[in-house]
Amino acid sequence: MRRYIGIFVLAAGAAASPGLAMQADPRPSLQNSFRLGTSGDTLCRVQSSGIDPAVEGMFDRAYSIVCRDAAQPIGRIYALRKTGGDPLARLADLRRDKVRCAGASETRTLDDLRSVRVDQCMLADSEVAYRVYTHDRGRTVYVAEGLAGYDSALALGLRTIVADRILPGEIAIASTEAGDPAAFARVQAGTLDLAEALDEGYRRNNSGNYAEAAEFFDTLLQRAQTDPDSRRYVGEYLINRALQRSNLGSFAEADALFLQADIIPTADPVQLRLRRNFRALHLMNQQKFDQAQRVLERPIDAAGATVSSMKKEAVIGASEAEIINSSMPLAQQLAGFQSTSLTPEERAAILDAQAQLLVGSIQRRQGRTGEASSALAGALANLLAIRDGRVTSIARLRSQALNEQALIAEEAGNQADAERLLREAIDVLSIEYPESLAVAGANARLAAYYARRGQTDQAIGLYRQIVDRAGNAALSNNISSDMLSPYFALLAREIPNRPELVNDFFLAGETLVRPGVASTQAVLARELSAGDDEAARLFRQAITLTREVEQARVTLARLNSMPDLDPAQREQAAALAGELATLQANQAATQARLTDFPRFRALSTKALTLDDLRASLKPGEAYLKMSQVGGTIYSMLVTPDSATAYRTAMSARQLDDAVNALRDSISVIEDGQQLTYPFDLARARRLYVDLFGPIAAPLSNTRHIIFEPAGAMLKLPLNLLVTDDASVARYTEQAKRDEFDFRGIAWVGRDRDVSTAVSARAFRDVRGAPASKASVEYLGLGENSPVPAAVRLAGAERVGEGRADCAWPLAAWGNPISASELVSAQSVIGAQAARLLTGDAFTDAKLMKQRDLSQYRILHFATHGLVAAPKPECPAQPALLTSFETGPNGALQSDGLLTFKEIFDLRLDADLVILSACDTASAAGAAATREAGLAGGGDFALDGLVR
Repeated sequence: MRRYIGIFVLAAGAAASPGLAMQADPRPSLQNSFRLGTSGDTLCRVQSSGIDPAVEGMFDRAYSIVCRDAAQPIGRIYALRKTGGDPLARLADLRRDKVRCAGASETRTLDDLRSVRVDQCMLADSEVAYRVYTHDRGRTVYVAEGLAGYDSALALGLRTIVADRILPGEIAIASTEAGDPAAFARVQAGTLDLAEALDEGYRRNNSGNYAEAAEFFDTLLQRAQTDPDSRRYVGEYLINRALQRSNLGSFAEADALFLQADIIPTADPVQLRLRRNFRALHLMNQQKFDQAQRVLERPIDAAGATVSSMKKEAVIGASEAEIINSSMPLAQQLAGFQSTSLTPEERAAILDAQAQLLVGSIQRRQGRTGEASSALAGALANLLAIRDGRVTSIARLRSQALNEQALIAEEAGNQADAERLLREAIDVLSIEYPESLAVAGANARLAAYYARRGQTDQAIGLYRQIVDRAGNAALSNNISSDMLSPYFALLAREIPNRPELVNDFFLAGETLVRPGVASTQAVLARELSAGDDEAARLFRQAITLTREVEQARVTLARLNSMPDLDPAQREQAAALAGELATLQANQAATQARLTDFPRFRALSTKALTLDDLRASLKPGEAYLKMSQVGGTIYSMLVTPDSATAYRTAMSARQLDDAVNALRDSISVIEDGQQLTYPFDLARARRLYVDLFGPIAAPLSNTRHIIFEPAGAMLKLPLNLLVTDDASVARYTEQAKRDEFDFRGIAWVGRDRDVSTAVSARAFRDVRGAPASKASVEYLGLGENSPVPAAVRLAGAERVGEGRADCAWPLAAWGNPISASELVSAQSVIGAQAARLLTGDAFTDAKLMKQRDLSQYRILHFATHGLVAAPKPECPAQPALLTSFETGPNGALQSDGLLTFKEIFDLRLDADLVILSACDTASAAGAAATREAGLAGGGDFALDGLVR
């Protein structure tokens, strides 16, 4: 699926404008919210905030520093007048219980600020460093304090407030592999003020972090239910969310959201253009180019209103003017002062130019290159005519148009022009969005061009840089399969002659994350970061230490790169090297302690190297990894002393068809009846050959296969495939007498163990996890009670994900799984060592209150697993079905679902958790369970509940 870029335009007078309001006021004139720095991606922003009454004076002010990868403000800046006592003493009293400051202060110069006092402190409840900067000027004392890992943001924020203007500067902050911005999106969206939350949501979508942006707009939609100021933006939230879901491939859900937005009327010509372009981009995501072109060419009908007739009061606000369908981060709010004064006519002109560009893109795909060239040239000319092209958002559209023109030149054989245009597209983006996914994507397009031209080494070199930066968290770990698809094809073709490239293949596979995994990890990290136990504390400490390590590395590298260091600089470099060594030791110790907590192991996304994986394997073991990249299936086999990778003989669609056919031979619904047929052994053999034929020999010598599935193989056990042709011949003879006689078949799982892993890193971490310390052997849970009358009476008021039409139907609770398997397990283990919770004792509310779950070595859930969504247009809601709980007066006290969040909050120390549910992964299972109000689906079980 290709993703297409859009633009956004800030309206005049937006509260989040970076401009200064020069007014006669004793307070500095910075507006409510502004970015820190003037170049690069906007990592941190400063916004006005309330000031504690303990330090407040008439002219005192306070600001919060909000950074994109932190759930809460990372620091505060104060401007305190020196009247009515000592403001610094009041601040010290305010932080006394939270921060420990010991030792002598030092004095530094921060660029243009001289005589800045620096106090090195620690958070009282941890070993996390905290820093306080103090600068005295005239009648005002300025203080910036916060987490030392954000030192550059504290220093630049202090300088900016003192100067009362936006200063050029650089913020050096490293995002951790576990604390990626997606982990904090919902927390920020719920805690930031409305204008800032809107701005952060747009920025995340512009950076290509669609799951993260979806967290923002989901939360903003929930805020709109109770916040009157937010309610007027509901239509904008809906189409933003719709486009994000489209970018993630959830087209049915996107359709439903667009329909909801259409119900909200508007006659605003700019808003109508937004809706037109959003809808077209959604259709283009689905490859419905003819429909998209018809949408783009449809006249704007605003009930007689025109852009020129718009009155001043009709000018829309920032959220209503932003198109967010871009895979590129926002380096700064559009063009500073210029973008904030764009007229409605100019905004409409930009949107119309984007529509013209999209039409040209469609025409090129349809082979109408002459018309496409004309449309693209016209779009570029119209964009450059607006303020002579001096609008930041135009850079993204210019880059897209240049890429389209490069493809046309390549098809025409004008290779010199094609490469020139591709490089120009990179240069356009590098100016506005340096060190971003946008530039990575542009470089990937150039690398793909090199691959098509046979310039293999140039292509591999560019792709390697992208993957290395993603694996090292320089880029968000959000590299799309579209971006790397040519790289996989190139490596698979070259590996037979250049075996060393298998390392690159493995690393490339580690950077790709399925949407289900991305959404899961965002929830897991969000919950862990907000916790109050030891794991949460260590997690937050690890994030801070990682930032400090990266910051120290950058500063030390800059010092070491200087040709001639003076004595003071050499002393500084030596001290910094020692500090870095200490930080790295603390970081390693913290990470080691974190790996004791399964909740951290489940969400960590840092890529392993191939050597790391090999070291985790035992003799006789092999890690079999599948990857679906676009419509292509790849396989990779790793043993303790070898590795290889290749492109399989099946496309993703062919694999899906084959797996569905195999499952239907086991169980299929026909005329309302569930029927079982003889297993299609010949097809199972063909599937094995098509997927694993090139590695059949080493697989046959393997005693234990650790299998990481992808695509349709998420729905089929590897054990069921057949490893030799003799088995097919044997079965053919046996079937003449009994078609269900499968004796003597060489199944994959017959002579070897097969395990399933959700990722290579998860396998490595689980293998190293300590054994359970639980004292009780077994806890069985299941067989929910019937739906109480109180719930049936309130059924129409139940909601799911904030929507009444997304609640699970009550019929889902009407077909409980029998507790017989739990009773059988109890009888085997022994009644003294096993306990059962069924019926009214098996509720989500009771489980959340149970404090002894960590005392059970085996947990066995025999209940329905809701792994997909109630309807295609609804978001997935992974959960386990439980009984409802009602109070003494019959009031409902639970929703009858052990949700993803609740599961994560359970305190477990089990060696084994069994999820024994209905056959939700197959088409037959889905059909059978739909009658019970249940639904199955794809990879959500493995990527969600299992993880």
